[in-house]
Amino acid sequence: MAESPWDEMYRALAWLPGGRLNIAHEAIDRHANGRLREKTALIWQGASGERETYTFGQLKRLTNQFAHVLMSLGIGKGDPVFTYMTRVPELYVALLGTLKTGAIAAPLFSGLAPEAVKHRLQQARCKVLVAQPHLRRRIAPHIPELWDLQHIVVADRPDRGFGPLDMADLSYVEEMSKSPLDFEVEPMSQYDHALLHYTSGGAGAAKGVLHCQAAVAQHRSNGRSVLGLRDDDVYWCTADPGFVTGTSCGVLAPWTNGVTQLVYEDGFDPEGWYEAIRRNRVTVWYTAPAALDMLMGSGEEVLERYDTSSLRSLYTVGSHAGKATADWAERVFGSTPRSTWAQTETGAVLIAGQPGADAPAGSMGQPTPGVEAAVLDDDYEVVVDPSVQGHLAVRPGWPSMFRGYWDDEGRYNARFRKGWYISGDRARRDEDGYFWFEGRDKDED
Repeated sequence: MAESPWDEMYRALAWLPGGRLNIAHEAIDRHANGRLREKTALIWQGASGERETYTFGQLKRLTNQFAHVLMSLGIGKGDPVFTYMTRVPELYVALLGTLKTGAIAAPLFSGLAPEAVKHRLQQARCKVLVAQPHLRRRIAPHIPELWDLQHIVVADRPDRGFGPLDMADLSYVEEMSKSPLDFEVEPMSQYDHALLHYTSGGAGAAKGVLHCQAAVAQHRSNGRSVLGLRDDDVYWCTADPGFVTGTSCGVLAPWTNGVTQLVYEDGFDPEGWYEAIRRNRVTVWYTAPAALDMLMGSGEEVLERYDTSSLRSLYTVGSHAGKATADWAERVFGSTPRSTWAQTETGAVLIAGQPGADAPAGSMGQPTPGVEAAVLDDDYEVVVDPSVQGHLAVRPGWPSMFRGYWDDEGRYNARFRKGWYISGDRARRDEDGYFWFEGRDKDED
């Protein structure tokens, strides 16, 4: 039997006895149980000037404790656990702790409006929500409408003056203090659901997109084959875990590879960002082209006050950097931004300007290892002419492929035509195999 293109990705995983799998084991415990136990996994810079570091061993213990918290609340395999938090350490502990129980981790962007949060919690019939005090207060008027919600765990950092809890809420600090440090990770099938991310809702109601445990094989592969991560790197992804890139490339790609990552809680701030690179000696940086545009617009006199020479590689997501921005980045950082393409449904980067390849400026790059992508016409046949644009499509079967829309099987099935996943993006493919983004189909989110 011929070897699957994904077999190498699967062989790189640690697995659990009996051929079982758990993303949290691959991201944290496999390192904490071995030689990387005392290696720094997380460097956190808080919006109020805090700075904390956590080793893989410490994250294992913390995520074990949070798993016990959820188990004490009756949460188990297949239950969605939502987080509504800024990028504080408790978010990452809750996300990985949720996965340890076999429940589904569903991170929400902290910038979501209350109505959008309500829609997502209602649709997924959320039983447990983990939220910071200020975000808990933001959605307070909608709590009575969430009939399935049984518990709210408030991530109350004592150093931030959170105030009294609602009498029905649970204190994260208190519940964690009562929880044991050891936990037996739930062994899962690779086809069990693990992650729930929502689309933006730009063309209608946001859709819940489900990914399974096997997605971790592609997350780990992306870390090496796309981001070019090395064992001694310090990696920074500015995407929020509330978006699929922030989870796949901002949590799982670095940690499944045992790489130290920086988490910067605050928003865009040129001096703060440059200082974060300087202080933490960031080597690989993943951000948005719009952020680079704003950095360029802030002036080089700001940049000149900070040493950013540690940077080796720079990647962008969401769109490609324009020529002026790319030229500026190459000049000031010594690195040309490499584009990456991913969607909520793809679960990971599938097309990118990869390490060692000189992708043409402005292109999306080429398919990542094992991925078969094509441009199709309106009859869903492959377009050969490199000057003609069409539907950007991917051959199904990649490990991080979405496995359904929450409670919407019909919509899920409609995304596949003639053996292809139809992305809703439009593109063309040039003579050298590089893809060029041409826009979105009007009726697609």
